[in-house]
Amino acid sequence: MGRIMSVVAATIIVFGLLVHPINVHPVSAQQRNMTIGMTNWAENIAVANLWTILLEERGYQPELRSVDRVLAFSGLARGDIDLGLETWLPKTDKSVMDRFGKSIEVHDSWYKGTRQGFVVPSYVSIDSIRELSEHETDFPAAGEQAAIVGIDPGSSLMQMAEKVLKTYDLDMTLINSSETGMMSALARAYRDKAPIVVTLWSPHWAFAQYDLKYLEDTENDFGGSDDIHLMSRAGFGQDFPEVLGWLNAWDMSDAQLGSLMLTIEQAGNAEAGARKWLSENRSLADGWLAANSKTNP
Repeated sequence: MGRIMSVVAATIIVFGLLVHPINVHPVSAQQRNMTIGMTNWAENIAVANLWTILLEERGYQPELRSVDRVLAFSGLARGDIDLGLETWLPKTDKSVMDRFGKSIEVHDSWYKGTRQGFVVPSYVSIDSIRELSEHETDFPAAGEQAAIVGIDPGSSLMQMAEKVLKTYDLDMTLINSSETGMMSALARAYRDKAPIVVTLWSPHWAFAQYDLKYLEDTENDFGGSDDIHLMSRAGFGQDFPEVLGWLNAWDMSDAQLGSLMLTIEQAGNAEAGARKWLSENRSLADGWLAANSKTNP
């Protein structure tokens, strides 16, 4: 009788495994899913879509989640977001990293030598912010007699721009807008060869599209140069060692990133543009993906 009961029990266990096969390897299924936080900045949209495609090609299931700047960091700190592809260090994002950085892992840089500041078309005669203070009324915008067209009011760049207005005693209005609004204003002015000052940064596709120049910042209020690093929630490297290995091998020059962003802008769709660029630069991406899976989490 005992032998019969053992056979029956074994049969029930096997049947249960067949009915609920998902319980056999639950961890491996979970380790294919991840969330990538994406801010509404041209370079972030570009690389987030590019890496989504590359990861999907290798069997992962990344979800792109649109977030504002602060949520990009706070989401990583809470573990709601797995991966963020852009933090400017050591200067630009220092304040937000001071706030959330203890719970965020910062990894290798993928772009070196950022820049940000006041930018004008090259046909404009002035070359410095000091000269701008002498020609303020030559730069009207959005109904203002003297104005600088900016981006999102919460951005580090706009906070720096406010400081620059005081340092150089500029009697100009700093217009809060968005990247899209600022670029539309620049496009209209460039088409008409009209004077305009905008807040802009490198890397950005605008420098591949237009002939532009930074106004010299002799007081260095815009903070000089940073590198762009990728970041993750705590433990991401242990959960996704292969992915972090690829990402740590990732590196882009100004020309490469500029061409990616411009291709996306011209395509009018981030995913379609990223796929087109990838088809033309497959060997570059293959180099990143050939890297070891070993990481420095």
